[in-house]
Amino acid sequence: MSPDALSPTVKARGGKNVYGAAVGILMLQSRFPRIPGDVGNAATWPFPVLYKVVAEASPERVVRQNAEGLADAFMAAARELVAMGADGITTNCGFLSLFQAELAEAAGVPVAASALMQVPWVQSLLPAGRRVGVLTISQSTLSDAHLSAAGVPAGTPVGGTEGGREFSRAILGAEMELAVEMARAARVEAGHRLVAEPPDVGAIVLECTNMSPYSAALADDLGLPVYDFYSFLTWFQAGLRPRRF
Repeated sequence: MSPDALSPTVKARGGKNVYGAAVGILMLQSRFPRIPGDVGNAATWPFPVLYKVVAEASPERVVRQNAEGLADAFMAAARELVAMGADGITTNCGFLSLFQAELAEAAGVPVAASALMQVPWVQSLLPAGRRVGVLTISQSTLSDAHLSAAGVPAGTPVGGTEGGREFSRAILGAEMELAVEMARAARVEAGHRLVAEPPDVGAIVLECTNMSPYSAALADDLGLPVYDFYSFLTWFQAGLRPRRF
């Protein structure tokens, strides 16, 4: 603790309703299980966060229907989180990259809407001839507009978990139960499909915030770096609340 922290001349400043939580997370309205590692499991984070559920923003509507008609609700929810005390805003779905600019304008604070925003950073780390691959919960609806809004380079390889075991079914189907080991296997299988063609994938970025619990298994099995929503949000938090030494 610095000497100034103990000085009687130091004054605390007000203006928030809640203190000590820098990140506000806009949540889809869902009911599927959120295991440790998932964005919606508060025990995932080594720092406090604020949550706000956006009414009627189901995974089905956001992932498969481009969040049509939900922009105003997300903007209002972002402003609520800032008024509550958040210094930065994120979301719990990579498909909300579509709202990055609007959310930043509405919130008036830094916004990190999608884990897909990591793709350009990770690409800059790789040696020549290697590319980032993206793994998503819904390859059929992850459009060029979603990727462009997150700064993902054109031609980036994209793979999905549709048609696989358990994961997409449970999440997008709003199921009350999730077979965790089957979901883990589905993630690894999708990763193998992604790197099989083309063979130049040197790292993977996970679009879906629900995929983070399986990142270690995927990295171990493929022998590649894996960047997910956990890596994204801990980076975001580090800027909002730099560590004191």
